[in-house]
Amino acid sequence: MAGTILLEVVTPEKLLLSQQVDEVIAPGSEGEFGVLPGHCHFLSTLRIGELRYRIGEQTDSMAVLWGFAEVTPTKVTVMAEIAEKAEDIDVERATAKVAEAERRLQAGGLPSEVKEAQISLEKAHLRKKIAERARKTSHAR
Repeated sequence: MAGTILLEVVTPEKLLLSQQVDEVIAPGSEGEFGVLPGHCHFLSTLRIGELRYRIGEQTDSMAVLWGFAEVTPTKVTVMAEIAEKAEDIDVERATAKVAEAERRLQAGGLPSEVKEAQISLEKAHLRKKIAERARKTSHAR
């Protein structure tokens, strides 16, 4: 189907993105889902993951940490607890956060502390992956 779909990404602090795109791929809590213009209405919870969106041949991404996605035939609204565009993520800081989370996980502790360390590690790996890919892509252009 021809045309575009409006993608809006909102956090509690601000409207992070409002752009016409050709395709959206989001990290649903039950697995990734893709949206093209004309998609049916639905609502999904989001997990920690990568939100990708394509404009022509270019694909951009951002880290999304929990939230909801509302899909209509003309619009995808992502309401995320936390969202960061790839170009806004500091690779060195993300790498340091991975190491810190790995140390916390190895230290063990109470089940709640271990679970918190696992989530921190998952978030840090995601941010690092997205930032490194964006850095490689920007150097290739």
